[in-house]
Amino acid sequence: NNAKNIAEHFKAKGETVAIELVAYGPGLHMLRSDTSPVKDRISVMSLENPNMTFAACGNTQANQAKAENKPVTLISEAKVTPSGVVRLMELQKQGYAYIRP
Repeated sequence: NNAKNIAEHFKAKGETVAIELVAYGPGLHMLRSDTSPVKDRISVMSLENPNMTFAACGNTQANQAKAENKPVTLISEAKVTPSGVVRLMELQKQGYAYIRP
């Protein structure tokens, strides 16, 4: 909801904004193809907002796969980043705001 609200706010002002949603820990379920409760919303939001991207923590993906003893597949919109928390640090260094749910 936060990402959608941000995108709509700037679109209404005629401005563009880059949004990267980074999922790690339990939040990775949002980007998993088998457990995501919002995969349809993400698909629509991704099409409507070309400047919105989705990063999945590779560490979390590996840990969940090990715990579940099966591969963890992601939705097509998600791109794996080696470490979600490191990605957040990189984005903040680039000037991104960190918005937590």
